[in-house]
Amino acid sequence: MNFIIKPTPEAINEFCKNSMSDFLGIEFTETGDNYLVARMPVNERTHQSLGMLHGGASCVLAEQVGSVAANLYLDREKYVAIGLDINANHLKPVRDGFVYAKATPTHIGGRTQVWEIKITNEAQELLCISRLTMVIIPVTNDTRRKQDLK
Repeated sequence: MNFIIKPTPEAINEFCKNSMSDFLGIEFTETGDNYLVARMPVNERTHQSLGMLHGGASCVLAEQVGSVAANLYLDREKYVAIGLDINANHLKPVRDGFVYAKATPTHIGGRTQVWEIKITNEAQELLCISRLTMVIIPVTNDTRRKQDLK
């Protein structure tokens, strides 16, 4: 199964402006038929107090990439995917550079989606593995965006 909506990384980055993703420096870099890749800098905005990548920043990156990917499977005039649950196993610390998150689907259903997001460093070492569950709900005035991905 492939994405219904197939935006460029540039279109996704524009869509994410003025959000937490933009604040943390998350940048989408690659789109495939059924996966997305984004990168995030490891710096003072994403460090925890010991100078390493904050686990919460890893979760933000994972949820951002997985959430955008989930919504690319939907008719956005009718439905929206909203985060229901996320977990993350932090496997290795990193202090600087960039981390890369790749979201791939584990389950695409009519009411839920489950995504696996692997976060790696520049040497492609696995730093974090996350599972994101999304619930599919009808679009309402509360869930409709001013603009949407095309």
